[in-house]
Amino acid sequence: MPRRGFTLIELLVVIAIIAVIVALLLPAVQQAREAARRTSCKNNLKQLGLALHNYHDTHRCLPAGFYTEFVTTAAEATAAGADPDTWDAAPGWGWGTLILPFLEQDNIYDGLTLELPLWHTANAAFVDEKLPVFLCPSATGGDDAFVVRELDDMWDDTQPLPPPVTGLPNQPAEIFLGRTHYVASHGQESCWGDCGGTAGTVNVFVGNGPATTPVDVFGDVSKMVDGPFYRNSSTRFRDVTDGLSNTIFLGEHSSFWSDKTWVGVVPGAGTTPRVSNPDNGPDTAATLTLVHAGPSGGEVDSFGQPIIHPVNFPAFHVGQMYSEHVGGGQICLGDGTVRFISENIDLFVFANLSSMDEGEVLGEF
Repeated sequence: MPRRGFTLIELLVVIAIIAVIVALLLPAVQQAREAARRTSCKNNLKQLGLALHNYHDTHRCLPAGFYTEFVTTAAEATAAGADPDTWDAAPGWGWGTLILPFLEQDNIYDGLTLELPLWHTANAAFVDEKLPVFLCPSATGGDDAFVVRELDDMWDDTQPLPPPVTGLPNQPAEIFLGRTHYVASHGQESCWGDCGGTAGTVNVFVGNGPATTPVDVFGDVSKMVDGPFYRNSSTRFRDVTDGLSNTIFLGEHSSFWSDKTWVGVVPGAGTTPRVSNPDNGPDTAATLTLVHAGPSGGEVDSFGQPIIHPVNFPAFHVGQMYSEHVGGGQICLGDGTVRFISENIDLFVFANLSSMDEGEVLGEF
């Protein structure tokens, strides 16, 4: 009686067919997983947007980008123990901390002593918490707390990371802060390291540039800012005259590129890019929680033209939005709507979306 079975050729054909089927299915599976991650990210931004609205309903204004003691002179900055260059000072709490009660994170919020600086040892057990609502599943740079490091203007990726921040009153040996993949919009202009100190004068673009006008800021960022979140801000919805549905409030910034925190800002700290290139570099502590779009008076290209950096702009500034979703990233508008923005969006449309009171006319986006 003849024995039944597969020949070697038949077996190889079957294996080849299975391999082809798997190769065809894998991209579909990966796309399905990314679609799920993108939906989860969208839901996170939606929750953050609703929390901002609930905060506004309760306090009649939006939370500040971050809070510091308000100083306008060098003498006041010295008395407040502020950073001598930026005039950032205690307590440093950021917008993410302030909306915790509206994200069902009362246990963490109630554990914080907001009267003390965020870096105080009394707050160390809470400020390093990992909160899923602040984390995008597509981000690959990590979601654990990170060590806050000093600003090193000359840093590049050929040398070790800058040392941890030290010397602040009542701080632990190293300050660990909980991570976020979502950042608040400072608008078009940036006022990171040049809004304090003895210089105090910032060149601000007129419209979208290239003409600029000097503004004497001396610590009061409200004199030049055009976005909803900044140091000691208290923006009300009625201040957003361009319309809530036409103004970006929040967006993504993956830890693949640099570290951001939901907690706030530490004086003397910096945000260091994971990889440096000729078009980027470290920036001051405000970029731990905030980003901007450009044009900004301090940023011009090699031709002297204003730089605008939408989501995933290849200069990869630590102060811009950056996402690991394919083709762009998600933003939360002032009305709570979450939109996916193409990385190929018209530069001026993105700039106009980022300002809240410039009176621009928006195109399609």
